[in-house]
Amino acid sequence: MLPEDPIILLSVINTKLRDFYGSLDELCEDLDVRKEELVKKLASVGFDYDSEKNQFR
Repeated sequence: MLPEDPIILLSVINTKLRDFYGSLDELCEDLDVRKEELVKKLASVGFDYDSEKNQFR
């Protein structure tokens, strides 16, 4: 279960991307999360996914 708060969610997702997953697609598939919803939620607080750095910035 991922946090609802977008700022805490950002921290959790970036940590998981850094430590366990090579891409956002891989993370979403493994955690059974809808990529579009995750991207939209984090974009709502000003963060976009950078695939080259594999993190939300």
